[in-house]
Amino acid sequence: MSTQALSGLQRPGWLTFAAIVLISVGCLRIISAIYYFADSVRVVNLTGGAFGGHIFLWGLWDLLIAVLALGGGFSLLAGNTFGRVIGYAWAIVVIVQSFLVLSYAPWFGFSALLLAILVIFALSATSDWREQPA
Repeated sequence: MSTQALSGLQRPGWLTFAAIVLISVGCLRIISAIYYFADSVRVVNLTGGAFGGHIFLWGLWDLLIAVLALGGGFSLLAGNTFGRVIGYAWAIVVIVQSFLVLSYAPWFGFSALLLAILVIFALSATSDWREQPA
């Protein structure tokens, strides 16, 4: 085995979990942003929400979350501290959004809130781990 493969095996499981969640949510948010931009009927009615009936702004918001998630996830997999900072920032943004949409889409808001809390736990539980230089 190469040293790069071995270093991937030494990464804590919670940190890998956080990276995979960030990448998965990033891909999902890109798809939902496309639905927002297309003014799709598949999107829940959020006219009473923070951005009102401006579906395009909800799409930009989802795109911001996707960029943060993908950047943080790939950075965590690379072993960079920058990924931790982005992961925390992503979790804060998702928690705020979860509370904004909780009354309009309760299952979506609750599941996003739960994932953000798990990512914060994963990042804080592995805060003392650092990637060993090859």
